[in-house]
Amino acid sequence: MNASSRLTSLTRIGFATRGLLYIVIAILILRTGRAEDPSGALEYLGRGGGQLLLGVMAAGLVAYGIWRLADAGFDIERHGSDRKGWLERAGAGVSGIVHLFLAWQAVRLMRGAALSGGDGTQQGAEMALQLPGGWALVMVGAVVLFALGAVQLVKAVKGSFLRYLEPRIAQRPWAQWSGRAGYAARGLVFLISGYLLLRAGLEEQAREAGGMAQVLSWLTDPFDLIVGAGLLGFGLFSLIEARFRRLHDVPVDAVVRRATSWR
Repeated sequence: MNASSRLTSLTRIGFATRGLLYIVIAILILRTGRAEDPSGALEYLGRGGGQLLLGVMAAGLVAYGIWRLADAGFDIERHGSDRKGWLERAGAGVSGIVHLFLAWQAVRLMRGAALSGGDGTQQGAEMALQLPGGWALVMVGAVVLFALGAVQLVKAVKGSFLRYLEPRIAQRPWAQWSGRAGYAARGLVFLISGYLLLRAGLEEQAREAGGMAQVLSWLTDPFDLIVGAGLLGFGLFSLIEARFRRLHDVPVDAVVRRATSWR
């Protein structure tokens, strides 16, 4: 097995890890009303699962993050060169960075460090608002979140995410509806997070901003439960992707050869 195949195999673990994190987020909000984001879910699992689970998740998240960044850079998922394709590649790049950050957090938990807690979106807004004209940066961030939310909702309606699955699985209702529910829920989370960030920029108050945990806390019953059920669907769909997604190998060997030839 070459380096590309090994990375692809680990990427499937990354999909499974993503699914596990979303399932934990969903179960916590549905059963206890506790709102968490992927970082909080990672810490929750780390306390209960120990070093081995954290190590496996960290490896999977690193591979998943690299695979997403490679998709952004080399278009390995064949998104195309039109505006939609470039948007999808940009989203892949953001996803890659986010999951590499989660992998770093998993390693920190393995070394016994406590995560800082707090809301990353809120902390980012606070840093931006300290800069001259920082409110404009916050507004740009809100627009990006609105765009990401819209893309997720379009995927939920059109079912375009199914094209990445093996055809026999893509036709199954349980794959279709878990994905539709999941992408719809994520779309709503992004849109609400964008609204909170927009309000933070207009009022120049970073505490108004918030990511997934803040959004779930902001929602009232029964809307938090509805979104939680959708996030459960996304977690289940991620597990389906871990097994049945058609993954294109990252050209690791070619990239290494290209990098070494520049020396």
